[in-house]
Amino acid sequence: MNVGIIGSGGREHAICHALYKSKKVKKLYCFPGNAGTANIAINIDLNLNDFEQIKNFILEKKIEFVVVGPEKPLVDGIVDYLEQFKIKVFGPNRIASQLEGSKIFTKKICEDFKIPTAKFKICQNENDAQKYLKKSNFPIVIKADNLASGKGVYICEDEVQAFSAVDEIFKGKFGKAKNVLIEEFLTGEEMSFFIISDGKTIKNFGTAQDHKRVLEGDKGKNTGGMGAYSPSRLITDNLDKKILSKIINPTLNAIKMMGSEYKGFLYAGLMIVNSEPYLIEYNVRMGDPECQTIIPKLRNDLCEIFLACCEKRLDQINIQWSEKKSLCVVLCSKGYPDNYNKDIEIKNIKKIELDENNLCFHAGTKTYKDKILAVGGRVLNFVSLADSFKESKSNIIKNLDLLEWKEGFYRKDIGYKVINK
Repeated sequence: MNVGIIGSGGREHAICHALYKSKKVKKLYCFPGNAGTANIAINIDLNLNDFEQIKNFILEKKIEFVVVGPEKPLVDGIVDYLEQFKIKVFGPNRIASQLEGSKIFTKKICEDFKIPTAKFKICQNENDAQKYLKKSNFPIVIKADNLASGKGVYICEDEVQAFSAVDEIFKGKFGKAKNVLIEEFLTGEEMSFFIISDGKTIKNFGTAQDHKRVLEGDKGKNTGGMGAYSPSRLITDNLDKKILSKIINPTLNAIKMMGSEYKGFLYAGLMIVNSEPYLIEYNVRMGDPECQTIIPKLRNDLCEIFLACCEKRLDQINIQWSEKKSLCVVLCSKGYPDNYNKDIEIKNIKKIELDENNLCFHAGTKTYKDKILAVGGRVLNFVSLADSFKESKSNIIKNLDLLEWKEGFYRKDIGYKVINK
């Protein structure tokens, strides 16, 4: 069958890579894709905001089902649009996608269904936010309500930082802002928890730990993700049950009560405090770079899982995983997450040593006259599966040394909590 994947990042390359191995897949199309997907799929430069253009291309090429990688098309309702034309789509609809599209939407569900989360305050203007902050304890968390590519979260140590964060949000740094969300700061350890759903059945889809901060020691500005490892060191059978019963199931019930259903990946960003899970946020797709660490561990045919979700028969699938540890280190352009140069050649990419356990997923890359150029802030994702996280890390460092890309940088401490020094 012909399959389409929407997106251009490391997540989409990892999904492409898994689908490429499926016997069910005849031809892969990636819109718009990157230099990595170009090796295994046909990249098509479509405008992701133009749903009609995407629909026309899907029908023209007889693409039988579509996987939506990034959050914006989901929040904008691409699933609802394509399904009008009898196109199978893997991903949640517009209503369900508000779990990521609006942090306040999610917080209100938490309030109504008693889902454990940080205490919060919704402020509709800068003046109200400042008044609330003057009476608050620090550190405190300030969030843009709308999509912000993983960067609309501020952890503020004092009033000056908090006022600045509120000012940036209301001045439109992440798009027009009607509200700002202020949360208490929870002290614990973060964990990424994934499920997959067909609207009636849910199945676990792995755990991971993401490193969001740009600098070693988890310091500096928030990024889209500097690296990750899977599984999380925190997960236990007991914690798994708590997450499902206290957080995931009530959320999916809330969506059902709205007359909708949840189909696709659901990613719960959690804070674990004294063995109790608290919801930080939802993402309505696989995380990036968590996807790059989790998908390679999958033993099933990913295409079959996606089809089962589209056809409401996920209950018939037994999802199986490799026992290996998986670690991902993201190579970024110098200057990220602020200003960085684009169209920089990556010269030694053919020198890196890849096999079924050592992978390189492209993110911000493109091909130009037989050259591979870096065009984004996060450029390449180096992934290794091994018997230990320490071995995974060692394998990745070898490949980074072989690449020797002087225009980039990476965090050398990814996975430090699970790797013996």
